[in-house]
Amino acid sequence: MQEIQKEVDRWVTQYKIGYFKPLEIIASLAEEVGELAREVNHRFGPKKKKPEEETQEIGDEIADIIFTLTCLANSLEIDLDKHFKRVMDKYYGRDKDRWERK
Repeated sequence: MQEIQKEVDRWVTQYKIGYFKPLEIIASLAEEVGELAREVNHRFGPKKKKPEEETQEIGDEIADIIFTLTCLANSLEIDLDKHFKRVMDKYYGRDKDRWERK
């Protein structure tokens, strides 16, 4: 994730505006999650697209969310590698016997 954080930082810091404020980033994140939800609902849920609506790539929508979350982390100087490792350690410990293994 460190490389992702560096790449996002290189892109954002080339502009004078820099990172948006955390609440602005959260608003953007909500929009991006909504776009992902809409596409998933169109493909796998009961609500189908209108004929004039374009199909979006689900991977692109997920990547938009990753970009936005990375902006939030960078703006708050959060090391995502460190925190992701902590989260995975939590899941490996807490959920190790939760589901049947293959």
